[in-house]
Amino acid sequence: MKLHSILQTEGIIKVNKNDTLSSALNKLSSSHDAAFVYSDDGKYLGVINPYYCVIKNSSPSNAKLEHSLYHAPHIKLKYPVSEIARLMIESKIHYLPVFDDRDMMMGIVSARGLLRALEHLDIFTLKIEDLLSRKKLPLITVFEDDSLAQAMQKLKKFKVSKLVVVNKELRLRGILSYYDLISYLASPKKREKQDMAGDKLGLQSKSVRHFLKTFVLTLNKDDYLRDALHLILEKKIGSVVIIDNQNRPVNIITTKDLLSLFVRESTKENIEVTSQNLSKKSRRTLSGFFEHLRRGLRKEPQVEKTKLVVKEERGGGLFKVILSFFPKKGNAKIIQEEGNDLQKVLNKVKKKEG
Repeated sequence: MKLHSILQTEGIIKVNKNDTLSSALNKLSSSHDAAFVYSDDGKYLGVINPYYCVIKNSSPSNAKLEHSLYHAPHIKLKYPVSEIARLMIESKIHYLPVFDDRDMMMGIVSARGLLRALEHLDIFTLKIEDLLSRKKLPLITVFEDDSLAQAMQKLKKFKVSKLVVVNKELRLRGILSYYDLISYLASPKKREKQDMAGDKLGLQSKSVRHFLKTFVLTLNKDDYLRDALHLILEKKIGSVVIIDNQNRPVNIITTKDLLSLFVRESTKENIEVTSQNLSKKSRRTLSGFFEHLRRGLRKEPQVEKTKLVVKEERGGGLFKVILSFFPKKGNAKIIQEEGNDLQKVLNKVKKKEG
């Protein structure tokens, strides 16, 4: 599948750098949504996302967008869809900008659009139980009578975007996402500190029941992943809660889970990547090399494992790259290069791959 087929050029949420954060957030509809920020002359600058603006950076609601930007991964038309899915998972943003070879933004690609194009794949014929057995993170729940402060602690501790809410009998009551708390957490700077402190203390002590959403999509573990995918796409909701016959939640299937399944199944090569101190620019450069490496390994079935180590030192003044190939039989092949230009260092490594 080519990216052209799912490129979205209409319906993009566009905002100006001088708009306020609150005005941009009001245009969004979920935790993983994004508004695309432009300068006065129409140049793309970055994105506004609830997680990075409010949860991670605690930007006030009256902050100008130019001070609250997040620089999302830049997608190129040549990127394979598995790489796009991986970048969505890593960035926690399900709407990413797509650029041409001149770095001009052409449109966006969405997680929902990507999954809709992949809906026919056999991987979604698995039972939900099969996917749940692979999940490392257990279901994170919160009681409806717990305080908002307790819920916030869990959101940050487990780095999840939503919590499943239960009652004392552990039966499903609803969903609490950090997106639902945005309007309460982003407070204007102009408020008096004493008022802000009092409001925050009062908010944190309120129970979760005042903020949860009671509309929840549910399935059981004997249903199929395609059922979950269909609900997520048709109802435009990011998750499905898996319940038992007593209406007790046992786990949750999210958009991230479905993207992760696709990435795992489409990436058969065993590649271990370790990076240190890489800037955003260096990560983008490395992303291109990673795709080159993956394509090459598909033609080398005798390679059992590959390790790539990339270090950036002295603020970009020196790059060190170590690429190791471990064959099923025989000795490992190790390539080492260093220099002050990461792209040139990676090009040297490519020439030595053989």
